[in-house]
Amino acid sequence: MTTSLRVVFFLVFLGMRKLVVFLLFLFPTFMVTAQQELPLYGDRPIPNSKPVPDQQKIDSSGNPLRYSYSLVSRPTLTVYIPAAGTANGTAVVVCPGGGYVHLAMTHEGTDVCKWLNSLGITAFLLKYRLPSDETMVDKTIGPLQDAQRAIQVVREHAKDWGVNPGAVGIMGFSAGGHLASTAGTHFNHAVIENTAGVSLRPDFMVLLYPVISFSDSIGHRGSRDYLLGKHPDPAQILLYSNELQVTDQTPPTFLVHAEDDKTVMVVNSLYFYEALEKHHVPAEMHVFPKGGHGFGMWNPTSGGDQWPDRLAEWMKVNGWIH
Repeated sequence: MTTSLRVVFFLVFLGMRKLVVFLLFLFPTFMVTAQQELPLYGDRPIPNSKPVPDQQKIDSSGNPLRYSYSLVSRPTLTVYIPAAGTANGTAVVVCPGGGYVHLAMTHEGTDVCKWLNSLGITAFLLKYRLPSDETMVDKTIGPLQDAQRAIQVVREHAKDWGVNPGAVGIMGFSAGGHLASTAGTHFNHAVIENTAGVSLRPDFMVLLYPVISFSDSIGHRGSRDYLLGKHPDPAQILLYSNELQVTDQTPPTFLVHAEDDKTVMVVNSLYFYEALEKHHVPAEMHVFPKGGHGFGMWNPTSGGDQWPDRLAEWMKVNGWIH
């Protein structure tokens, strides 16, 4: 190796060491690299948690390219950074679905984050705690704590990730859509420590075949049972029926559902859209005649008319992407 090359490699090595030291000083808990999984609460105790062993399980059902998590009690946030030079400052926290009993981490998580990256959006995949009396003091607020914390973390460290703190959205599928819509309608009631007064309101919501209501007539009973218990207080049913929690301050929303969804009835989205319209909240809704439930990024029945294309256009119109 020539002397000049040795000098170059030494300077690069020295520069990298200085950068690492700088990042450790500036951001000791949350290191900044693409697709890195970070503990959601850093080195702090996880709030509302009981001191029990981590029993998280991974299930691929024989397909390693499509997996889910169950028994999640250690929440994390995985950062997906767009390719160099493509980031536009918009961020989205992604909440996979799974009925509050598991998390569909690939087709409603990693696949979505990579697609968001292709639009220049910095994506944050939230592995939120699944409600359990064994791991939580109050399981009814556990997932919401994690969603609020995710928004808080993104805004607190927006500069480190090249994010505009005024362009932080949340996206959820199925029960993850319930969590996302809860974050978007309950942001004035913090269930986490927020002494700095960071805004917990997402700037926009994207809800895919979402559980919205916990009512007996249209709600998804499984999600309700896992979050609130089998015999919930009627007041809690109303509180977490998010079509009843919409206000003029609810963020602009993009909704997608299939009319033939037998798991989460399409009226969940219809009632939420109606509430948004009543409160003059900008909203766009797409109802496909077929597709069922849980189709993720690709509805096999709609041919070339896919919701990600419509979402990208909606985000362009609203100035979140270029």
